[in-house]
This record gives sequence, C-alpha cells and structure tokens, in this order.
Amino acid sequence: MRAGGAGQPAGRGRRARSAAPAAPVLAARSLSAGYGGAPVVRGLDLEVRAGEVVVLLGPNGAGKTTTLLTLAGALAPLGGEVHWAGRPTTAPLHRRARSGLSLVPEDRSVIMSLTVRENLRVGRCDPELALATFPELEQHLDRRAGLLSGGQQQMVTLARALARRPTALLADELSLGLAPQIVTRLLTAVRAAADEGLAVLLVEQHVRSALTIADRVHVLRHGRPAWSGTAAEAEANRAALASAYLPLA
Repeated sequence: MRAGGAGQPAGRGRRARSAAPAAPVLAARSLSAGYGGAPVVRGLDLEVRAGEVVVLLGPNGAGKTTTLLTLAGALAPLGGEVHWAGRPTTAPLHRRARSGLSLVPEDRSVIMSLTVRENLRVGRCDPELALATFPELEQHLDRRAGLLSGGQQQMVTLARALARRPTALLADELSLGLAPQIVTRLLTAVRAAADEGLAVLLVEQHVRSALTIADRVHVLRHGRPAWSGTAAEAEANRAALASAYLPLA
C-alpha cells in the first residue's frame, strides 16, 4: 500500500502512464436517472478507467447517489446508457457484482450481529487480502461488528469490497461522520487499490481530501454536469470549481 505523507492520502501522478488511455471500465453516456419516472440526473457523460480515481462532487441533492446507484444497476436508467467493459448493459446489481463491480453504499453495510470474520466470509472475499488492506482489523476478527466504532465498521465494509478483487469500485461517502485520521486511512486504501489497477468512482464530501487521491473530477449541480476536469485543474482553479459547486471544505 502506498503511504501518504503528513497525514494526507498519497498523491497522484507517480504511476507510469501509457501513451494511449485505456478503454473505460465503466461509463455513462447521456445518462438520465431518477425515481418513479422523474429524472434527478440529466445528460451525464462520465468515464472511469482502470487505475484511476474519478471523484463525483456536488451539493446535497445534486444527484450523486442516484448516479452511483444507476451505474451499479440498482436503478434502471431513465435515458441514455450505462456501459460496462465497453458494452451497454442493463444488468441488475447482482449480475454486475458477479462480473467485477463492488458497491459501497452511503450507509455502512456491515451486518451488526455478525463478527468481523463472519462479515468477511459473507462477502465471499479473501480474508488475507482484507487484513493486508487493514491489518488493524485482525484483533477484532471475532468481535461483533455492532461493537466496533464507526470508523472500524467502515474499514470492514471497504476491506470486504476490495478483497473481492473487483474490477471497479463505486463508493458513496466513505468519510461520512468519521474523524479525519480515519478518512485519510480509507482514502489512502482506495488510492492504493487504484494504483494496482482498480477503476474507482468516489462520491466524497471531504473535497480537499478527495482531490489528493483523485485523477479526474466531475461536479453535479441540480442534477446536471456543472464542471469537469483533472484533479490538478481543480486544485489550480478553485474559483471555477467553487462557482460550480460550493466553497471547498
């Protein structure tokens, strides 16, 4: 795992880049998404490639979670297409999961009555890989997940998702309600997984921390694309990002 410095997740741009970008693992093409036939997101184009972290930002109610659920197959698109491995797909979530997609939802998905070991077993993941990602969980393997702190529960959730060796990870607000040190720990693990070839789409409220691990950024506002660019462009032109989003927090 790559180590970040000075309490921050490891930065970008230290990986070898090929001359031509790889084909997207996951993509939205003119995507419209919502509930009960009412669109929340309109006209979204987005691509996520192997080895990169794409961060989706926006104020509350912008459609970020709706986008993730639609890309994961939990919601059917209202318009446009979702592409997986270069082809349009309408497969439901469980089929996309079998083909290599991991989803970490906003609410922690541990089973509180089961131990950490049992949670990993239920997730059909490699326990050794889970502990390699978060070795601090080893001492809690036989402890019920409901007795863990919020940060430890989120480690279990993320460890289980990564230890399935997925092709793509969709993660919604990993940092919600957690201490900054835990946020850094989680985001560093995400960046390390991307550096090993994982395609990551991350919805994150800690904008500054998210930008330290991101390759590219998309901003939604009122359900529509408001700004997109590289993380370096976002950091260099914060006024443009703030005008599309909110002051960086």
